Amino acid sequence: MKLHVERDLPILLFLLVSASTIASLPQMQSTWDGVREVYGEQNLGLRILREIMLAIVIAYMAIERRFWHTVLSSNILTFLMVLASYGLFEVAYALHLGLPLVVPLAGLRVFEYLPLALVGLMLGQVGVGERVLLKFALYLRYYVLVQGIFAVYQALYAPPLHGVSILGGGRPFGTFPSPNQFGAAMATCTLVFALCRSVELRKWVYISALFTILSGSRTAFFGVAVVIFFQLYLNLRSRDRWILTLPAPALAIAVLLLASNPLLSGRETALEEEGRISLWQDILAVNITEPLDLLFGWGLGLGSNTINILYGRDFLPGQFDSDSLYLFILNGYGLLGLIGYLCLLWATHRSSRYVDKGLVVTFIFIAGLPFNVWEYFPQNAMLMFIWGLALGMPGCSNMNTQSSKTIHVA
Repeated sequence: MKLHVERDLPILLFLLVSASTIASLPQMQSTWDGVREVYGEQNLGLRILREIMLAIVIAYMAIERRFWHTVLSSNILTFLMVLASYGLFEVAYALHLGLPLVVPLAGLRVFEYLPLALVGLMLGQVGVGERVLLKFALYLRYYVLVQGIFAVYQALYAPPLHGVSILGGGRPFGTFPSPNQFGAAMATCTLVFALCRSVELRKWVYISALFTILSGSRTAFFGVAVVIFFQLYLNLRSRDRWILTLPAPALAIAVLLLASNPLLSGRETALEEEGRISLWQDILAVNITEPLDLLFGWGLGLGSNTINILYGRDFLPGQFDSDSLYLFILNGYGLLGLIGYLCLLWATHRSSRYVDKGLVVTFIFIAGLPFNVWEYFPQNAMLMFIWGLALGMPGCSNMNTQSSKTIHVA
């Protein structure tokens, strides 16, 4: 069976991402009505569409022989076997602690979109990754446009449930349950447009960046700043790049302070006074009672949004809102898992020859600081795919202005 991956996969990825426009409509309506939904009382409902679309993408790629050549290569297969072995060990440990099976299974959700990374890796290795990414980005414009129309209207007229927007209404949330999820999606769209390096998409980098800023999400704002920083950095001659690298730490602090300004963030609470800071301190002080807790975690799945939605925040002993991906990994996979994840990011930067690898790795690292990025749809889907592309693409970008102008949406 002959597949047309370059033609079909961008459409399937676009449909997967577009599932977010309807997957959270009940929660979006609740936010618009000024009612903050309570964990444990949310209905999963339309969110099953995300899993259905993911299954369709995986089923399509399962017919592609080149995909299996990538997955079954010695290095990838060994990596997957090690990952699966440690994951099963943590599941067994969680069951030993008396947790219901659904809890450790929810803890495995960090791997739910891993097949998309393998798809991206395969596309990069066979030399069509950039073309698929560009076609996907061309479709993605319509997604950003729809989300942006909702966002502007909400920024003018929505109730200030999560803070006040710069336009006078509530912080916009698009078709998402919260402004932070909307901001995360728009920031990742900004990354996708920037990676394409297309004249045709340049304005969309700034359009999606403006919607990101409008969300009031500090992390999303910081992610957009990273995208712009790397764009400026790569456009400089090698001998002139010290102009940006030297003041980079000061620039990062300035961006964080700017993102925390009440005018942009829509919140009066200072960053150091946020509830999640004290929450993290309490969890680290209370849950780690012995060396095994620190080494292997104290309950795989506890701290995940999925379990908090299913059971509520206080149903299981040790349950909490982790927010940060790194605290979630420390909780479920222990210090071994956390070090392994950070080493994977480092190895990606070391082994990849992709020209934008620094941007990709930095963006993924930052996205997980205050949120569990691999539970934030559709950011998790897009970032997994981009992560795989970064590992599979050749060192020199073949995409140039001339070629990008010749690729259009059918």
